[in-house]
Amino acid sequence: MAENNPHLAETGIPETRPPETPGNGPGHETGDVNVWAIGKFAFALIAIIAVSLGLLVGLFKYFQTRDEANPTAVRVDPIKLFPEPRLERNPIADLQAVRAEEDRMLNSYGWVDPQKNMVRVPIDIAIDLLAKKGLPSRPQGAAK
Repeated sequence: MAENNPHLAETGIPETRPPETPGNGPGHETGDVNVWAIGKFAFALIAIIAVSLGLLVGLFKYFQTRDEANPTAVRVDPIKLFPEPRLERNPIADLQAVRAEEDRMLNSYGWVDPQKNMVRVPIDIAIDLLAKKGLPSRPQGAAK
């Protein structure tokens, strides 16, 4: 177009075109998706997944038959092999035992230190005693 317009050719300014508006073009994608290529990709992906699953099942079967064929193989005893601290064998029961011990301590009487005559009282009674007796405080005129 610059060849047709001598004024633009002399100034060296490139010709600019107005932006395309919906009325200038078809208004949709003119190239279609290659369905054949997408189908081949999907088929190859499914085939790869199927082959991988088949190989994994075969590998697990191989390990299982090898383990069953050799019953004298060395078994790992986790108690003898691993040092302290070990993982809990039954965490739910252990947590219930810890909570039961805490509840027993919070809701029962007992000695804390018999030489100093310190005892443990249930928490409800301790709250009532504290409410009646009050907390210790400084005298009003004491220096800081």
